[in-house]
Amino acid sequence: MKSPASVLIPLMLGTLMAGIDSSIVNVSLPTMSREFGVKVDAIEWVITIYMLGFCIFMPLTNWLRLRLGFYKLYIGSLSVFILGSLGCALAGNLEQLIAARALQAFGGGALSPTAMAILTTVFPANERGKVMGWWSLGGITGPAIGPTLGGILTEAFGWPSIFYINLPIGLLAIGIAARSLKFLDRSSNKNIHFDRVGFIYFTAFIVLFQYGIALLSSKGLGSLQVLIPLVVSLAAFIIFIKRSYKRPEALFDLSIFERPLYVVCIFITTLRSIALFSGLFLLPFLLQGYLKFSELDSGLMILPNSAMMAIFTPLAGKLSDKYGPRRFVMAGLALVGISMFLFSQINTPSVPFVIAAMTVRGIGLGLLVSPLTATAMNAVLPNQVTPASSVYTLVQQLSGSIGIAVSALLQQLIYQYYVGQHASDMLAEHYAIQYVFMISGVLVMIGVLVARKLPRTKARIPEQTPDAIV
Repeated sequence: MKSPASVLIPLMLGTLMAGIDSSIVNVSLPTMSREFGVKVDAIEWVITIYMLGFCIFMPLTNWLRLRLGFYKLYIGSLSVFILGSLGCALAGNLEQLIAARALQAFGGGALSPTAMAILTTVFPANERGKVMGWWSLGGITGPAIGPTLGGILTEAFGWPSIFYINLPIGLLAIGIAARSLKFLDRSSNKNIHFDRVGFIYFTAFIVLFQYGIALLSSKGLGSLQVLIPLVVSLAAFIIFIKRSYKRPEALFDLSIFERPLYVVCIFITTLRSIALFSGLFLLPFLLQGYLKFSELDSGLMILPNSAMMAIFTPLAGKLSDKYGPRRFVMAGLALVGISMFLFSQINTPSVPFVIAAMTVRGIGLGLLVSPLTATAMNAVLPNQVTPASSVYTLVQQLSGSIGIAVSALLQQLIYQYYVGQHASDMLAEHYAIQYVFMISGVLVMIGVLVARKLPRTKARIPEQTPDAIV
C-alpha cells in the first residue's frame, strides 16, 4: 500500500477545494445581491443549488464506484468540478451562475464520500480516527477559510475571482491524484445494475423538498406552492424507502440504518448541519449589515475559527482513537452551541467579541468533526462503507439546505415582526439574525444530549481487508 501521506494529500486537496467552494460564496452574497439586483430569498439559490446538486449526485457514488472504481471516479469528479467553477466565473447573470453552480456540485458531490470511503477502505480501523482527523482538516478548513478568502478576493478582484481560484487547486489535485492514487485503479465492471426507478423517486424527493422549503421564506407554509411540493416529496420518499429496503442492488443499502451507532451519528450530524449552515449563511449579513464591517474585515475575523480547527481537528481525531469519541463530540457540540449564543449577543461592531466567538466555534468544530465521522464509518460493516459515507455526506448537505431555508424563513418572520413594532429595516434585520443564531444554539445543545449515546471508550470494530479495494 502507498504511504499514508501519498493517499491523504490528493484527497485533502479535493475535499479542501469543495469545502472552500461551499462557503467562499457566502461572504460575497451581499455583493452579488447588489450587482444582480436581487434580494436575499433569490440570492440564497446560489448556495441552495450547490447543495441540491450535491444531494442529487451523491446517490450515484456507490454505483459509480462499482462501475468505474475509486480512481476514475475521483479524477472524473475533480474534472467536472473545475469545469463548473470556470462556468461560475464567466456567468453574466444570476441564472447562468445558478446553472454553473449545479454543474460544479455534480462534480463536487462525489468528492467527499469517495474520499471518506477510500480512507475507510485503505486504512485499518485502529488508524481511522487519525487519518480522518487529517483528512477532515481539509474538509473543515475549506469551509472555514472560504469566507476569509472570499472577502479578500471579492474586495480586491471582484466576485468572479472566488471561482477562478478553484482552477489551480483543482489541476494540482488532479496531477497528484493521477500518480499517487493509481494503485486504486481497477478494470471497469459493466454489469453493475443501476436502480433507475429508485434514483427517479429519490431525485423527485430531493428536488421537490428543496424547492418547497426554498419558497418558505417568501410564500409561507400555508401556500399551495409550498405544501404541494412538500407533500409530493414526502410521498416519493416513502415509496423510495419501501421499495429500497432489503432490495438487491438498490440505490442505497438501507441496512446501514440497522446499525444503532451509525443512526446516532447521523442524528447528531443532522442537528449540527442545520445549525451550522444557517449560521454560516447569515453570518456575512450580520457582520456586513448592522455592524457595517467590510467584506475584507468580515472575512479576516473568521481566521481564528480556521486556526483553531487546524490545531484541534487532527488532535481530536488521534485522541479519539485512543480514548473514544464521546467526550470530544460532546465538548465540541457544547462549544459550537456557546459560539452561537455569543453571535446572538453581538450588538456593536466589537472586533474582540467577534474573534472570541470565532475562536470558541473553531475549537468546538475541531473537537467534533473527525471523531464523529470516524465513529460513523466504524459503526458499519466493511461492505457498507461506501453507501454509508455517501449517506453521511448527503445528510450533511440536505440538513444544511434545510438550515438555510428555515433560517431565511425565521429571519423573514422575525424581521416583519420588528418592522411592525416600528423598528428600522436595518435594526429589524439585525434582531432577526440574532434570534436565528439563538435558535441554532439550542439545536446544537440538543445534540450534546444525544452524544451521550456514543462510545465512552474505543469501540471494537471489524477490520477491512485489502480485497475490498475496488
